Amino acid sequence: MENVVLVIHLLLALSLIGVVLIQRSEGGGLGMGSGGGGGGGVMSSRGAATALGKMTWILAIAFIGTSIWLTIIAAQNSAGTSVLDRMGFEGAPITEGDQSPSIPDLGGDLLPPAATDAPLTPPRAD
Repeated sequence: MENVVLVIHLLLALSLIGVVLIQRSEGGGLGMGSGGGGGGGVMSSRGAATALGKMTWILAIAFIGTSIWLTIIAAQNSAGTSVLDRMGFEGAPITEGDQSPSIPDLGGDLLPPAATDAPLTPPRAD
């Protein structure tokens, strides 16, 4: 279900970008800067700008709706666990007198090899 909503969200985002780029920069996209009445049929430039403006609003509302929907799905899938809980971090709780938090022992896997870990015999130069 999450993948379907994510694909719809992606298509809405691409469509919204396309509709915004098609609009004229001076006609006031999303209804901003548009003057009063004025004639013009559906196929006039004014009618096309109005249609693109309405399409932009529809796509924007749908995009926000899928964003909220994806947030709800992600919240349900999280099951109330923290990232630190999933990592297995068992740090000591900080008391009022302790100003520094305990640092977990990550082992030597993340550190570069020490000089004592060098090979006993140097490699042969051929």
